[in-house]
Amino acid sequence: MNLFRITLLSALVLGSLMRPLITDAQEIFARFSVNSSKVSTQVDKKIFQTLQNGITNFLNTRKWTNDVFQPAERIQCSFVLNIEQDLGNNIFKGRLTIQAARPAHTTSYDSPLLNFQDENVVFKYIEFQPIEFNENRVQGNDPMVANLTAILAYYVNLILGLDYDSFSLRGGEPFFLRLWNIVNNAPDSRDISGWKSFDGLRNRYWLAENLNNNRMALVHDALYAYYRTGLDVFYENEEAGRTGIVNALSFLQTIQSENPSAMVIPFFFQGKGNELVKIFSKASGEQRSRARELLSKLDITNANLYKDLR
Repeated sequence: MNLFRITLLSALVLGSLMRPLITDAQEIFARFSVNSSKVSTQVDKKIFQTLQNGITNFLNTRKWTNDVFQPAERIQCSFVLNIEQDLGNNIFKGRLTIQAARPAHTTSYDSPLLNFQDENVVFKYIEFQPIEFNENRVQGNDPMVANLTAILAYYVNLILGLDYDSFSLRGGEPFFLRLWNIVNNAPDSRDISGWKSFDGLRNRYWLAENLNNNRMALVHDALYAYYRTGLDVFYENEEAGRTGIVNALSFLQTIQSENPSAMVIPFFFQGKGNELVKIFSKASGEQRSRARELLSKLDITNANLYKDLR
C-alpha cells in the first residue's frame, strides 16, 4: 500500500507544506466493513451489505475539503462497524472502530495516526435509503437516521485534522472546528449518546472539546513534532528524529500536568506503544531513560511495554 505523498515532496522542494492543486481526487481512501454476526438471523443480512456498499461510496466519493489531492496522497483509513443489537424498527446499535495511517517520509513505513473505538453508535437504516450529510443541517429530518452519517463525518474530519496537523503546524484547525460544529448540532434523541459532556469522559464531545481548547493547544504542536520533526527525519537522522519525538512527549506532559484528565492524552497514544518502543530501544542511555520516564506517565495503558526501555 503506497501512502507516499506528492504533497511532502513538493513541500520539501518549495519550502512549503501546502498541498498542491494538481488533479481532482478525493482526500481519503476508506475501507468500510460491517460485521453483523451478533445480530439475530431474523434480520435479512443483505441489508448490511447494502449499508456497507452505500457508506463506502459515501466516504470515498464525497469531497471533504476544498483542496485537491493526487491519488497517491489519499489518506488510507478503515472503519469497522460491529452491529451488537437489533433494537427493532430498523434501528441498530453497535461500535465503530476507526483506524488511519500516515507515511513516514522516504520510507515504506506507515505510522498509526488514529486508532479509536466508538462504543456509542445507534442508528436507523432502511435498505437503499440515501446516505447523506449536510454540514449546515447535521440533525436531518430523523435524528436516528442522521446519527450514523454525523458520526462518520465527525471521524473523517478528525482524520483530516490529524493528518494536516502532522504536515503543517496547526494546519488541522479548520477540521477540528468542524468537529465542534458537528458536536454542537448533533442529532438528539433519547437513545443517542456520545455527543454530550454528560455522556461520559471519553466520547466525541470531549475529544472535540480537547482539540479546540486553547488550554490544550500544545497537542497540535505535539502532533507536528512527532511526525514532521520526528518520524519524517528518523530514517536520515535517528538522533534528530528521536529528539523531535521527545519534544512531542514534552508538549504532552505539559498538557497532562495542567489537565490531568484530558481525553486527548490517551487518545494520542492509542496504537503507538510498539512504535515508540522500537524508536527508543536503540537510543542513547540518557535519551532512552528520558523517553521511558515520560511514556510511563503519559501512556499508563502501555506502561509494561516501556519497561523494556531500561
